[in-house]
This record gives sequence, C-alpha cells and structure tokens, in this order.
Amino acid sequence: MSEADPLSLGQLSVWHDIRSLPAARRHEPNNAAAWPLPRGVDAQQVRTAVRAIVARHPSLRTRYDVRDPDVPGQLPPDTDWDDALPTLEDETAEPADLAAALATEPFDLGGQHGWRARLLTRSGVPAHLLFVKHHIAADAWAQELLHQEFRQALTDPERLGPPPPGPADLAAEQHSAAGLRRQSAALDHWKQLLGRAPVAALPRPADTVGGVVQGTLHSAAARPAAHALAERARVSVASVVLAAYARAVARMCGTDALLVQLMSANRFAGRWKNLVTSMNQWVPALIEDACNDDLVELAAAVHWSGLGAFRHGMHDVTAVAALRAELPDAAEPACAFNYVAVPDPAPLDAAPRREPVPGRPPTVTWEEPFTTIGPRCYARALESEDALTVRLTAKDLGRERCAALLWDMHESLLSAAEGC
Repeated sequence: MSEADPLSLGQLSVWHDIRSLPAARRHEPNNAAAWPLPRGVDAQQVRTAVRAIVARHPSLRTRYDVRDPDVPGQLPPDTDWDDALPTLEDETAEPADLAAALATEPFDLGGQHGWRARLLTRSGVPAHLLFVKHHIAADAWAQELLHQEFRQALTDPERLGPPPPGPADLAAEQHSAAGLRRQSAALDHWKQLLGRAPVAALPRPADTVGGVVQGTLHSAAARPAAHALAERARVSVASVVLAAYARAVARMCGTDALLVQLMSANRFAGRWKNLVTSMNQWVPALIEDACNDDLVELAAAVHWSGLGAFRHGMHDVTAVAALRAELPDAAEPACAFNYVAVPDPAPLDAAPRREPVPGRPPTVTWEEPFTTIGPRCYARALESEDALTVRLTAKDLGRERCAALLWDMHESLLSAAEGC
C-alpha cells in the first residue's frame, strides 16, 4: 500500500462521525441522486461523461488507509480505475427509489472509490444516471457541482477546463504553518464558547428515549416571508431561518441563551470553493437573547454570531474532542442547523421560474431517516424555487415536540413578516 497523506479537516470530520458505526449502519454516510438525461443522449456519451468527471476530480479516485482508526490517511489518487457503467433496465420504478436502493450498500473506503453509478434505461433508451457517493468523497455542494459538470461533459467534455486541486492539496495547506495557526485560533474559539455557554437541553421524555423521528416542513409562504425579513434585517435568509429555529428551541428549553452547532461549508476561499470533497464541519455559536420577540433584531444578532463561528470553520475535530474531555461539565449544543447551499444552476439547466401555488397550505410530513449520524436535534433547511423546506431529525424528542418546533419556527417567520 502506498504511503498515505493526512486527511483534510473536512475528511477527518466525516471519519470521526463514521469510524464507530456498526456494520448494519455503514451505508448511512451515502447520498443518492437520480440525474435525468437529455433526450437523444446515447449510452456511450454517458460513459464518456462519467469518465471525464472522475478523471477530473482526485476525490473520486481516492482510497483511504484506515487500518489505524486513530491515524487515518488518504492514498494518492489512482491513475487507473474501473470505469464500467452497468446498465439497469426498469420500466416502472421511480429513479429516486432505485438510487436510494443503490445507496444502501456501504463502501469499503480502503478498497473502493467513494462513488458508484448505474445507467437507467427505459425500453433500452438512456433515461437517468443513478449516482451514489460517500460523504467523505463529496458534500452537497460538490455533488451538485459534479451534476453540472456531468451535464456539460455529455456534450462537450473539453468545456470542463483544467483539473482543479484535490483534497490532498487542501490538507497540505491546512497543515502548513499558517494553517496550524488557524487551527489554534479555532480551538481557542471552541474553548471560549464552551466556557461561557450555559447548560441548556431539550427535554427527554421517558416515552421517547431511544427513538428517532424525522419531520419535514414544506411551506410556500415561508420562503417570501424569510426573504422579506432578511431584506429588512440586512442579513442572509439563512440567518433569518436560523433565528426562527433557535427561538423555537430556546422556548422549548426554557432558556434565553443557546449554544448551537452550525454547519460551515468552508468554501469561502476562491481556490477551494469548487473543490470536490467533504469540507463541511460543525462550528459552535452562542445565541444570546434567543427568546427575543423581535425576530428581525434576533436575526441580526444571529448573523454576527454565525460569522464569528464560520471564521473558525476549519478545525481539528480530534483536538476539539480532547478539549471536550478536559471540560466534562461544559455545555453541549442544544441543537444544530444547516442551511444547505449549492452552486447556481449551469445555464443549460436554467428553467423558467415556478411561482408558489396560491393557497397551498404548509405541511409537515414524516419519514424514516436514512441516517441518524449527527447531532441530537438537527434542522436542515433548503430553499427551492417555490418553497422553504426544513427537515428536522430529532433523537429522544418524539413526534409531537418535533412538530411543535417546526410549527413554532414557521409561525415566527410568517408573523414577523406581516409588517414588512
């Protein structure tokens, strides 16, 4: 086996999340997508496009040395790989369901690359590319970038341009002298917040212990409300939605100061913005006056707390774990929040904007979570063309309280926007 390089800090975060998973759960870091194919594309074009994006991105050709789980490493990207693209013929099944089934098979990170694909055909005609990837290979931003580049490569692979850097390049910068100074500052940020934050936790009713629920709020009305509030507060929509969510959690906890975990995309530097790997890391932020009745004022405060946290987004999770062990009485984050950001659609994917359907009521739907990796109360917000969607995965909380948090957040957004 070749000598391994250190993991990047984002890869290391993924590894810490998955290293102790039992065999029955090792598929949980996988994500599935079903990419529709343009009419008239043949199977050879699809195979050529897949090979083009795999050749372009080192992360898709990387295996890992995890024989010592305490010292994981990434192996040099393979220069040759199996580019066979099996065909799956199915006339009736939903492509998304077929992709999800494909994601239930775990990856062997030491022996396999962290992706797999199938060409779905209908009556022998290419219809979709089913694409599954492990989170260590690509996060949500990177997956959407791969989708866009795949679409470009279907017609003109040369449009993709020169190969970008890989995760080993990022790891080298993160372990440089300047990178180590940034890591030290990030650890100081954790230590300072863990020392200041009050202990506050959501209830754990006896009848919900050991259970996991996942509810998804889908609201057409919440999207323009969040935008109106963001404009009034002069902050991002993400800060507004986080403010409404944090206030709901704070009310349920009975506290006015809340330690939250925010997902930092860490794609703020131009060289790394479109790097295909996992760059996401949890960072702590302390939200004070979290029960503030003025959501605009709270959103402004949340914005500045978030900016301070994101400055320290790239950190060594091993060092943070050691710090937590030294501070056993420190507060645990009461909740976690991720406002999912993806690249803007490529021009060839542009479509007429869909307006919200008048009168469509907001809904909360329930589903079995594919994964329970992550914090105890984790809200994942996603803005589509016509709605705001918030998926809340909660452990030891129960469906009733999970729904209460979602509806409280929703009501906060709509009520506060009435005066905008």
